Amino acid sequence: MVVRTNMRLCFPERSEAEREAMARQHFIVFAKAFLDRTLGWWASKERLQRLIRIQGVENLTDPEGRPIILLSPHFVGLDAGATRISMYVPGCTVYSRQKNLVLDKLLYDGRGRFSDTVLLSRKDGMRKIIKAMKDGYRFYYLPDMDFGRKESIFVPFFGVQAATIPALSRLVRLTGARVVACITRQVADGYEVEVMPAWDNFPGESVEADTEFMNRFIESQVLRMPEQYYWVHKRFKTRPPGEQRFYQ
Repeated sequence: MVVRTNMRLCFPERSEAEREAMARQHFIVFAKAFLDRTLGWWASKERLQRLIRIQGVENLTDPEGRPIILLSPHFVGLDAGATRISMYVPGCTVYSRQKNLVLDKLLYDGRGRFSDTVLLSRKDGMRKIIKAMKDGYRFYYLPDMDFGRKESIFVPFFGVQAATIPALSRLVRLTGARVVACITRQVADGYEVEVMPAWDNFPGESVEADTEFMNRFIESQVLRMPEQYYWVHKRFKTRPPGEQRFYQ
């Protein structure tokens, strides 16, 4: 089971019973977030404002007019956070087309309800992302999935080497953008979005160091609400040469 494997790799210090309890809680919050997506598609703006509270809105704009990358790790409230942020600023993000055409249209239309939104294919590469950022769109960047060996580098995530796309560092170096982390937490009566102040001293000495720094930041946020991270993804699917696979 992918969730159990991920939790065993990331939390070896916890007992099996503790990890099992966390896995059960994960599926509860995951299912709720999945169903709550329909609110983003159809609920009124006023209702969504009550259900999805946001703090740090001032960080969505750079006082010097620089582009902004909204770093949004894969927590279950990811879509709720994107919906709320779209009520303030135009955004762009990388969009994976769904095989189910009805679901694909719901996702596509839902993400552009409240502001001008640019949805880009992963095949478009950096050029269109950079153009959208220069045109004033905030790039809602989901940094923490395993997309294979091509263009990835291996950096630790909870002490395990993980294939990670180093796009954050490269985009900042190319555009001078500020990195603003956006973390969405599911709570009993909705969601809370935290838009953090822009990172200082980023980028650093190298793309590799920047990517490792990003993963350490994501780790720190996972520890705040470990059951809400996207554990169903095979985060450690791609292995360095010679390493055994973790998933069956």
